[in-house]
Amino acid sequence: MHMTKRQALQTSLIYLATAGMGLGRTGYALGQTGPAYEVTPWAGPMAAFEGSSLLDTTGKTWRLDDLRGRAVLLNFWASWCEPCRAEMPTLQQVADLYGPDKLLVLAINYKETASRALQFAKTTGVTLPILLDITGKTATQWGVKVFPTTLSVNSRGQPQQRIKGEVDWTGSASAKLIEGLIKT
Repeated sequence: MHMTKRQALQTSLIYLATAGMGLGRTGYALGQTGPAYEVTPWAGPMAAFEGSSLLDTTGKTWRLDDLRGRAVLLNFWASWCEPCRAEMPTLQQVADLYGPDKLLVLAINYKETASRALQFAKTTGVTLPILLDITGKTATQWGVKVFPTTLSVNSRGQPQQRIKGEVDWTGSASAKLIEGLIKT
């Protein structure tokens, strides 16, 4: 069968459109409006959390043991990570919505200088506390291999979940996750 140029062009456009739709779906989970992410129960060692501390960009020391009494999201990110850049404003919004007494959101920068982390915060309007994991040791201890990764910790200081990938923290699925965390 011989195709005209017009038929060949139409066939090519249909093929490209179909292929494009398939590629788009690979980055999204069914029913989600944003990139896919994975939520799994915490299965790491509790020892990784006990006695852990990090400095923030102001020089303040943050100890996980001192955060009991409120739910905590520990978000591991880097300025070179595009999904991290996209996710950060929604983390800021959810932190502002709940307030630090109910839900504390800590942004843990991976292997970058304080000045680079502060520049990122300035350009994105983020005012979350930014902790520094300059050596990457904390990320390694806590099993973080994908960026962004967020660890949820209940008010008793117990890690609950590991959330890998970009999340829209203002979405309904995230609201359920946060409400469940606050109640535990």
